[in-house]
Amino acid sequence: MNWHMKRFSELTNEELYGLLKARVDVFVVEQECPYEDIDNLDQQAMHYFAEHDGEIAATVRILPRKTTYEEVAIGRVLVVKKFRGQGLARKIMQQAITFIHEEWKEKEIKLQAQTYLQSFYESLGFKQVSEVYEEDEIPHIDMLLTIK
Repeated sequence: MNWHMKRFSELTNEELYGLLKARVDVFVVEQECPYEDIDNLDQQAMHYFAEHDGEIAATVRILPRKTTYEEVAIGRVLVVKKFRGQGLARKIMQQAITFIHEEWKEKEIKLQAQTYLQSFYESLGFKQVSEVYEEDEIPHIDMLLTIK
């Protein structure tokens, strides 16, 4: 497994295509949720991803403060189906949190979580900060991590 942290401008065409394909495969096809994935935020984001033999295995998108929230945001968190069950979701989230804290010196991270993943994010230290709401016909909550 090879891990990469890149700005949008540093992504190769193949990497960008792979990230977008993985997001469509998981969020649009697998979850049967047509939504606007290409949202003009990728250009401002750091893209952290794992690839195996040229295939995207897991990815997250990290957005700077004041992009979508006052806080830094983590989004587009996914592990491709064939790579699940290997602990990649926990690993990629822990490494993203470490990057945000150590490189950007940020102490708060916000994310939108599908409600079925609430306990996973709580295990990483996130706390629920909103009521349940529908986003693209899927129940979500906002969650916040405060790093001490």
